[in-house]
Amino acid sequence: MFRGAVRADMAKILEVYAHAREFMAKNGNPTQWGDSYPSPELLEEDIDSNRLFLYVVNGQIEAVFAFILGADPTYAVVEDGQWLNDTLPYGTVHRLASAGRHKGVASAVLDWSMEHCQSLRADTHADNKIMQHLLEKNGFTRCGIIHVQDGSPRYAQYLQCVKYLALDLYDRRDTAVDGALGDNPAFRRLINQLKLTEPVPDSGTGEGAEGGA
Repeated sequence: MFRGAVRADMAKILEVYAHAREFMAKNGNPTQWGDSYPSPELLEEDIDSNRLFLYVVNGQIEAVFAFILGADPTYAVVEDGQWLNDTLPYGTVHRLASAGRHKGVASAVLDWSMEHCQSLRADTHADNKIMQHLLEKNGFTRCGIIHVQDGSPRYAQYLQCVKYLALDLYDRRDTAVDGALGDNPAFRRLINQLKLTEPVPDSGTGEGAEGGA
Protein backbone atom coordinates (compact mmCIF):
# COMPACT_ATOMS: atom_id res chain seq x y z
CA MET A 1 0.00 0.00 0.00
CA PHE A 2 0.97 3.62 -0.39
CA ARG A 3 0.71 6.20 2.36
CA GLY A 4 2.11 9.55 3.32
CA ALA A 5 5.23 9.55 5.47
CA VAL A 6 5.19 10.96 9.01
CA ARG A 7 8.06 12.00 11.24
CA ALA A 8 7.77 8.79 13.25
CA ASP A 9 8.92 6.96 10.08
CA MET A 10 12.21 8.87 9.87
CA ALA A 11 14.51 6.18 11.29
CA LYS A 12 13.29 3.59 8.77
CA ILE A 13 13.28 6.14 5.96
CA LEU A 14 16.94 6.98 6.63
CA GLU A 15 17.78 3.27 6.52
CA VAL A 16 16.20 2.95 3.08
CA TYR A 17 18.15 5.94 1.76
CA ALA A 18 21.40 4.63 3.25
CA HIS A 19 20.86 1.33 1.44
CA ALA A 20 20.04 3.17 -1.80
CA ARG A 21 23.22 5.29 -1.62
CA GLU A 22 25.32 2.18 -1.04
CA PHE A 23 23.65 0.39 -3.95
CA MET A 24 24.16 3.37 -6.26
CA ALA A 25 27.84 3.63 -5.34
CA LYS A 26 28.38 -0.07 -6.02
CA ASN A 27 26.68 0.23 -9.41
CA GLY A 28 28.70 3.03 -10.95
CA ASN A 29 26.83 6.03 -9.55
CA PRO A 30 28.73 7.21 -6.44
CA THR A 31 28.33 10.97 -6.86
CA GLN A 32 24.62 11.60 -7.49
CA TRP A 33 23.65 11.32 -3.82
CA GLY A 34 27.12 11.12 -2.29
CA ASP A 35 27.22 10.16 1.39
CA SER A 36 24.36 12.24 2.74
CA TYR A 37 21.61 13.09 0.23
CA PRO A 38 18.80 13.53 0.93
CA SER A 39 19.43 15.23 4.24
CA PRO A 40 17.16 14.64 7.25
CA GLU A 41 16.19 18.30 7.06
CA LEU A 42 15.03 17.97 3.45
CA LEU A 43 13.09 14.82 4.27
CA GLU A 44 11.40 16.51 7.21
CA GLU A 45 10.47 19.39 4.92
CA ASP A 46 9.02 16.86 2.46
CA ILE A 47 7.01 15.22 5.25
CA ASP A 48 5.71 18.51 6.61
CA SER A 49 4.70 19.52 3.07
CA ASN A 50 2.81 16.23 2.57
CA ARG A 51 4.92 15.27 -0.44
CA LEU A 52 6.94 12.31 0.91
CA PHE A 53 5.32 8.93 0.35
CA LEU A 54 5.99 5.33 1.32
CA TYR A 55 5.35 2.06 -0.43
CA VAL A 56 4.67 -0.47 2.34
CA VAL A 57 4.54 -4.26 1.92
CA ASN A 58 3.73 -6.53 4.86
CA GLY A 59 4.36 -3.68 7.26
CA GLN A 60 7.83 -2.90 5.89
CA ILE A 61 8.83 0.23 4.00
CA GLU A 62 9.97 -0.92 0.57
CA ALA A 63 10.27 2.47 -1.15
CA VAL A 64 10.40 6.15 -0.29
CA PHE A 65 9.81 8.93 -2.79
CA ALA A 66 8.76 12.54 -3.10
CA PHE A 67 5.77 13.13 -5.34
CA ILE A 68 5.24 16.81 -6.08
CA LEU A 69 2.38 18.36 -8.05
CA GLY A 70 2.97 21.63 -9.83
CA ALA A 71 5.72 23.37 -11.73
CA ASP A 72 9.30 22.48 -10.84
CA PRO A 73 11.54 25.55 -11.36
CA THR A 74 14.49 23.39 -12.44
CA TYR A 75 12.39 22.11 -15.37
CA ALA A 76 11.73 25.54 -16.85
CA VAL A 77 14.77 25.34 -19.17
CA VAL A 78 15.59 22.22 -21.19
CA GLU A 79 18.80 22.02 -23.18
CA ASP A 80 19.23 19.85 -26.28
CA GLY A 81 15.51 19.12 -26.47
CA GLN A 82 12.10 20.05 -25.14
CA TRP A 83 9.24 18.59 -23.11
CA LEU A 84 6.83 16.60 -25.24
CA ASN A 85 3.95 18.58 -23.74
CA ASP A 86 4.56 21.77 -21.80
CA THR A 87 0.92 22.71 -21.24
CA LEU A 88 -0.52 19.80 -19.22
CA PRO A 89 -0.31 20.03 -15.42
CA TYR A 90 2.29 17.59 -14.16
CA GLY A 91 3.66 15.78 -11.18
CA THR A 92 7.30 15.00 -10.50
CA VAL A 93 8.96 12.04 -8.80
CA HIS A 94 12.10 12.88 -6.84
CA ARG A 95 14.31 11.02 -4.37
CA LEU A 96 13.02 7.55 -5.22
CA ALA A 97 14.77 4.92 -3.10
CA SER A 98 14.14 1.20 -2.64
CA ALA A 99 14.93 -1.01 0.32
CA GLY A 100 16.12 -3.64 -2.15
CA ARG A 101 14.03 -6.53 -0.83
CA HIS A 102 11.52 -6.83 -3.67
CA LYS A 103 11.58 -6.53 -7.45
CA GLY A 104 9.19 -4.20 -9.24
CA VAL A 105 9.15 -1.57 -6.50
CA ALA A 106 10.15 1.35 -8.75
CA SER A 107 7.54 0.37 -11.35
CA ALA A 108 4.88 0.21 -8.64
CA VAL A 109 5.84 3.72 -7.50
CA LEU A 110 5.69 5.07 -11.03
CA ASP A 111 2.32 3.41 -11.65
CA TRP A 112 0.93 5.00 -8.48
CA SER A 113 2.32 8.39 -9.46
CA MET A 114 0.81 8.12 -12.95
CA GLU A 115 -2.61 7.66 -11.39
CA HIS A 116 -2.36 10.98 -9.57
CA CYS A 117 -1.47 13.40 -12.37
CA GLN A 118 -2.03 14.09 -16.06
CA SER A 119 1.65 13.95 -16.97
CA LEU A 120 4.69 12.82 -15.02
CA ARG A 121 8.26 14.08 -15.08
CA ALA A 122 11.50 12.88 -13.55
CA ASP A 123 15.21 13.46 -13.97
CA THR A 124 18.17 11.14 -13.73
CA HIS A 125 21.92 11.44 -13.34
CA ALA A 126 24.01 10.40 -16.35
CA ASP A 127 25.61 7.65 -14.23
CA ASN A 128 22.28 6.29 -12.99
CA LYS A 129 21.91 3.68 -15.72
CA ILE A 130 19.52 1.56 -13.67
CA MET A 131 17.00 4.38 -13.19
CA GLN A 132 17.31 5.39 -16.83
CA HIS A 133 16.42 1.84 -17.82
CA LEU A 134 13.49 1.73 -15.39
CA LEU A 135 12.04 4.99 -16.69
CA GLU A 136 12.36 3.93 -20.31
CA LYS A 137 10.88 0.52 -19.46
CA ASN A 138 7.87 2.31 -17.97
CA GLY A 139 7.26 4.42 -21.06
CA PHE A 140 9.19 7.62 -20.30
CA THR A 141 10.85 9.59 -23.09
CA ARG A 142 14.17 11.41 -22.69
CA CYS A 143 13.55 15.05 -23.55
CA GLY A 144 16.90 16.78 -23.05
CA ILE A 145 19.03 18.09 -20.21
CA ILE A 146 17.95 20.11 -17.18
CA HIS A 147 20.09 21.48 -14.36
CA VAL A 148 19.21 20.94 -10.70
CA GLN A 149 19.70 23.53 -7.97
CA ASP A 150 23.45 22.90 -7.57
CA GLY A 151 23.92 23.39 -11.31
CA SER A 152 24.68 19.77 -12.17
CA PRO A 153 23.02 18.30 -15.28
CA ARG A 154 20.30 15.66 -15.33
CA TYR A 155 18.48 13.81 -18.09
CA ALA A 156 14.92 15.16 -18.33
CA GLN A 157 12.30 12.39 -18.64
CA TYR A 158 8.61 12.77 -19.52
CA LEU A 159 5.50 10.60 -19.59
CA GLN A 160 1.97 11.68 -20.46
CA CYS A 161 0.07 9.60 -17.98
CA VAL A 162 -1.68 6.62 -19.44
CA LYS A 163 -4.74 6.75 -17.20
CA TYR A 164 -5.48 10.27 -18.38
CA LEU A 165 -4.88 9.22 -21.97
CA ALA A 166 -6.94 6.06 -21.68
CA LEU A 167 -9.96 7.76 -20.23
CA ASP A 168 -9.70 10.89 -22.35
CA LEU A 169 -8.68 9.39 -25.68
CA TYR A 170 -8.26 5.68 -26.08
CA ASP A 171 -11.70 4.32 -25.26
CA ARG A 172 -13.42 6.53 -27.82
CA ARG A 173 -14.30 4.26 -30.69
CA ASP A 174 -13.72 6.94 -33.33
CA THR A 175 -10.28 7.97 -32.02
CA ALA A 176 -7.14 7.03 -33.91
CA VAL A 177 -4.26 5.93 -31.66
CA ASP A 178 -0.68 6.15 -32.80
CA GLY A 179 1.74 3.30 -32.34
CA ALA A 180 3.90 5.01 -29.74
CA LEU A 181 1.03 5.18 -27.26
CA GLY A 182 -0.15 1.67 -27.99
CA ASP A 183 3.38 0.37 -27.40
CA ASN A 184 3.73 2.10 -24.02
CA PRO A 185 4.13 -0.74 -21.45
CA ALA A 186 2.44 1.19 -18.68
CA PHE A 187 -0.45 1.86 -21.05
CA ARG A 188 -0.75 -1.83 -21.85
CA ARG A 189 -0.94 -2.65 -18.12
CA LEU A 190 -3.67 -0.07 -17.64
CA ILE A 191 -5.71 -1.39 -20.54
CA ASN A 192 -5.57 -4.84 -18.96
CA GLN A 193 -6.51 -3.48 -15.53
CA LEU A 194 -9.46 -1.47 -16.81
CA LYS A 195 -10.53 -4.16 -19.30
CA LEU A 196 -10.94 -1.53 -21.99
CA THR A 197 -11.64 -2.60 -25.54
CA GLU A 198 -9.14 -1.34 -28.04
CA PRO A 199 -10.45 0.21 -31.27
CA VAL A 200 -9.99 -2.08 -34.26
CA PRO A 201 -7.99 -0.37 -37.03
CA ASP A 202 -9.87 0.05 -40.30
CA SER A 203 -8.16 -2.21 -42.82
CA GLY A 204 -9.90 -0.51 -45.69
CA THR A 205 -11.82 -3.65 -46.66
CA GLY A 206 -14.98 -2.82 -44.78
CA GLU A 207 -14.87 -6.16 -42.98
CA GLY A 208 -16.28 -6.00 -39.47
CA ALA A 209 -17.56 -2.46 -39.88
CA GLU A 210 -21.19 -1.65 -39.11
CA GLY A 211 -23.02 -0.67 -42.25
CA GLY A 212 -20.04 -1.29 -44.49
CA ALA A 213 -20.15 0.18 -47.98
